[in-house]
Amino acid sequence: MMQFYKERILNAAQLKRLSEHKYSCTSASLLDPWLQPWWCWLVSKTPLWLAPNLITILGLIINIVTTLILVWYSPDARQVPPRWACALGALGVFIYQSLDAIDGKQARRTNSQSPLGELFDHGCDSISTVFIALGACTAVKLGEYPTWMFFQCFCAMTLFYCAHWQAYVTGILKLGRVDVTEAQYSIMLIYIISAIFGADFWAMQLPSINVSLTVIMNYAVIVGAVYLIFNYVNVIMRGGVGKNGSTVAGTSILSPVIPFSFVVVPAFIIFQKSESHVYENHPALYILAFGMVAAKVTNRLVVAQMTKSEMDYYDWSMLGPAMLFLNQYFNNAIPEYYVLWLCTIWVCVDLVRYCSQVCLEICDHLHIHLFRITPSVGTPGPAGPPTRPPADRNANSESEKSEAEDNVPLISNSI
Repeated sequence: MMQFYKERILNAAQLKRLSEHKYSCTSASLLDPWLQPWWCWLVSKTPLWLAPNLITILGLIINIVTTLILVWYSPDARQVPPRWACALGALGVFIYQSLDAIDGKQARRTNSQSPLGELFDHGCDSISTVFIALGACTAVKLGEYPTWMFFQCFCAMTLFYCAHWQAYVTGILKLGRVDVTEAQYSIMLIYIISAIFGADFWAMQLPSINVSLTVIMNYAVIVGAVYLIFNYVNVIMRGGVGKNGSTVAGTSILSPVIPFSFVVVPAFIIFQKSESHVYENHPALYILAFGMVAAKVTNRLVVAQMTKSEMDYYDWSMLGPAMLFLNQYFNNAIPEYYVLWLCTIWVCVDLVRYCSQVCLEICDHLHIHLFRITPSVGTPGPAGPPTRPPADRNANSESEKSEAEDNVPLISNSI
């Protein structure tokens, strides 16, 4: 097995607990029941040879590319992006959301469920959260309100982290009536409005109250974020499933606060203390840099939850923000823009390196492939006769987004 680290990230005990992990998720989403027929039809048209993880990564790549096109035309989120770029952004989110919704269905359909699928799905979601938030801010020219843009993007990262913090405490990923799906379709609506009327539409002042649509939208996000965070905190503070109300790993329910604080707090301090206004002048690059650090920390939280392990407080990805912090401490010995690029490159490489290593270790342990379906019982193998899966492969692990999906039958392929 090719390794990206000298030492293995997951030890034998963690891999054993991972193989025993069962995905547990509840959802009360308003939109999911309405979208089930579309998702079922889509997965019925998906080739059986297409691996679920390949579906997930394809959606993520499309989402990243469409967002980067938008950012290319408005890197400071203050310029008016082309309307076609906004339309492309909406399409990118729609494709990502649809493919993300059917990867679990494809896993059940091909009998290729595994804990790796859940981890891979959440890992891609942690990255897409950053790009979706950044794209939405760019589509409404939120760079004209840099503090608001900072809040919006980091709010999205925080909410995603809190959802998995809750899962780390309770062992169950709980999605509310207004949650991920609703947020994604709201972003699509924002993109479509910007594509039809232009990004300047959001600067329109409403009569009588003399407040722009941008400000109203920001306050609406605050209300929604406060509501969701209150629900998360309420569940977390009730105590976990571990001994004496601890997490699934037996650690303090408040322990996940520390790693994420090491992302948000430095990001805010560097933003406020920058003499060259590095964030205001390059908001997209700044958000991407710290967003990838947040994604790395979130991935480590998901791994800790699935392996029932303690989460380390420090991480090598934090070396990126440390570059910016130390450069400011030494009176910007190097132009902050160059340091920001170094930071972004470092955290992106570190994130890919970490995720790749974890996936390879899990594949090696479960004797499965990341982007190829491993033949199971009754499935013809390369040599023709049916093959038997490895004894330690977790064939019963759930990969669906919500329990509600189990009540909707898959549409059979027409012959």
